[in-house]
Amino acid sequence: MSPLFVLVYLFLVLNGQGIITNVEANSNVHIVYLGERQYDDPKLITDSHHDMLAKVVGSNEMASDLMVYSYKHGFSGFAAKLTKSQAQKLAELPGVVLVIPNSLHKLQTTRSWDFLGLSSHSPNNILHNSNMGDGVIIGVFDTGLWPESRVFRDEGLGPVPSRWKGACKSGDKFNATTHCNKKVIGARWYINGFLAEYGQPLNTSEGQEYLSPRDANGHGTHTASTAGGSFVGNVSYKGLGSGSVRGGAPHAHLAIYKVCWDILGGLCASADILKAFDDAIHDGVDVLSLSIQSSIPRFSDVDERDDIATGSFHAVARGITVVCAAANYGPSAYTVQNSAPWILTVAASTMDRAFLSPITLGNNKTLLGQAIFTGKEIGFTGLVYPESSTDFDPKAAGICEVLLLNNISVSGKVVLCFTSMTRRTAMLVASEIVQEAGGVGLIVAKNPNDALYSCDGDFPCIEVDYEIGTKILFYIRSTRSPLVKLSPSKTIVGKPVSPKVAYFSSRGPNSIAPAILKPDITAPGVNILAATSPLDLSGDGGYAIKSGTSMSTPHISGIVALVKALHPNWSPAAIKSALITTAWQTDPSSLPIFAEGSPQKLANPFDFGGGIVNPNGAADPGLVYDMGTTDYIHYLCAMAYNNSAISRLTLQSIVCPSTKLSILDVNLPSITIPSLRNSTTITRTITNVGALKTKYRVVIEPPIGIMVSVNPDVLVFNSTIKKISFKVTISTTHKVNTGYYIGSLTWTNGVHAVRSPLSVRTELLQSYADDY
Repeated sequence: MSPLFVLVYLFLVLNGQGIITNVEANSNVHIVYLGERQYDDPKLITDSHHDMLAKVVGSNEMASDLMVYSYKHGFSGFAAKLTKSQAQKLAELPGVVLVIPNSLHKLQTTRSWDFLGLSSHSPNNILHNSNMGDGVIIGVFDTGLWPESRVFRDEGLGPVPSRWKGACKSGDKFNATTHCNKKVIGARWYINGFLAEYGQPLNTSEGQEYLSPRDANGHGTHTASTAGGSFVGNVSYKGLGSGSVRGGAPHAHLAIYKVCWDILGGLCASADILKAFDDAIHDGVDVLSLSIQSSIPRFSDVDERDDIATGSFHAVARGITVVCAAANYGPSAYTVQNSAPWILTVAASTMDRAFLSPITLGNNKTLLGQAIFTGKEIGFTGLVYPESSTDFDPKAAGICEVLLLNNISVSGKVVLCFTSMTRRTAMLVASEIVQEAGGVGLIVAKNPNDALYSCDGDFPCIEVDYEIGTKILFYIRSTRSPLVKLSPSKTIVGKPVSPKVAYFSSRGPNSIAPAILKPDITAPGVNILAATSPLDLSGDGGYAIKSGTSMSTPHISGIVALVKALHPNWSPAAIKSALITTAWQTDPSSLPIFAEGSPQKLANPFDFGGGIVNPNGAADPGLVYDMGTTDYIHYLCAMAYNNSAISRLTLQSIVCPSTKLSILDVNLPSITIPSLRNSTTITRTITNVGALKTKYRVVIEPPIGIMVSVNPDVLVFNSTIKKISFKVTISTTHKVNTGYYIGSLTWTNGVHAVRSPLSVRTELLQSYADDY
């Protein structure tokens, strides 16, 4: 196994969450970026690419052999197998903007829709008003799909939209005629870039894969069914979470772009991803859903090595909303990914559902843990905690990830251990040790984290927090023969359970541009039940419970499809604004939302953006902060990127103004000031998308120690005035550097409340010299 792939495998084991991350590759595949298309005819573009390559490699035949992809829809360019000297020669040719090496990426998963107010039984919500997303096309970049899953049936769906230009490609165990229908209207796969890196035939790798859109991993089936799957009744995971499963937009059409392969947990090549963007733009999708990202340290927005930022820019410029995962590096600050302002970046939250497992001690006290434990009850049996045999570290033996049983007999008993690790690695290691020693159950005391995983063979692995774990430990130490009973998990839904930002969900501020709030929005991404591949070992009857920002992302993609069906002419920025300004900051009981972490804290915009998505509110936001390519160019110039880099990305000749633009004036539905010293005035422009004649008044909740004024403070719209600009002046009373204080700015007309998060940090001594 090459060092590259060993590195990739170890990253997955340590990360333990299943989001797609970037891994550098020593590659002979290069992406040749040519910028704006010189011809409208795709064939002429492709021919020009072959001609250019032939000049360098010496013949048309050799050029055909070395060509991997021709990019001809979103931009002009190609991917080809090149030596270093050939890549250098190409880079020196007229018309070649940039030559960059290929790179690899790694994969990052019932109740949720009712929780979000999208019950199929309610006649008055966006689900029904949009006809369940009928006519909208959701493109999914992932590991493909399992076409036989019932969630991909097309009963009751409308015809394929006439604007659709895509294709359904047959391949290994995938027949385009029988496996594509009015639900799955397109299915392609992209492997040339990956195989050029992997260097061996696909069928020699571990596991099973298909040279077709068929999904061997299950991740793609899960995300696609969450975004746009059809109704399937009477579904559960081994009896947990029972009900109907469906996607957010069950009448939407799906276009599947298989860019990731089930090798070492899932690998994807940037050349393949860029080609999928190119095809999706041509095919006519309305929404793109991606759980693919770069890792830290990151590339800039204009660096072509960030293929997601580059591809999504071209998609958004053509009216396609691109929805991406925020990543699973939480709860640390500055870990949010996919942070370009044209991307809709999604964090993950829990919902009002929990899988609780009663733990009854021998003293008849019952404590509640969490687990996906669906086996038979473990009746009263012995309970042990591995005490250390030395005084050097008296707690070492009971640490889950290095569990030492020290000749303690655990046969037929339940073991308690403690861990400071939040990922599931510690639990899996401990469960294996306990099972090998004949134990019948495991209780893991850890920092609270609602993302649950079942142990192999339905072995009971129950998670508790440190408080409950300590109570159990003190009970063990208080008696000679401690006993415990472990009961199977039960599904609890409703008010006793409040939603929280998930522990693993990556947090802001945005490390590239702190003035651009990220993440944008939050959606359920913990313990999500959806379809999977039968080859997924974590599945049960074709369905699986998975957690990650990968799972929250398709929730937002499905909701975007519903909004798009209602408002087909809205731009991606208008849709994003509608989601952010109408989101929930409180739970269904009107209590503040917490963010999991060490310790838990009240959530703020750097945890959940605007808040938890409110689909019905987003359908009728009243006002939106709209943006287009000109606004994104303003952002790029304000970031002080050079003109040539901006021109390469935008496919336009750009010369930024000599006077530096303020990034604070980018027309976002949020206001974030990372370094306030003196009074600052910023500008926003807001568009009325509600009643023609209406009057809005401003309501300000200023951050602590911050003074905020708005001019004008009343906005009057009519049939001729649909857009109004206003200024916000912000100053600080603080005399020392502070962290971020949080407030809000809301426009209300008595019907709508258009809320913008307001985050301000006072920095009298700046960590960098340039002012915003």
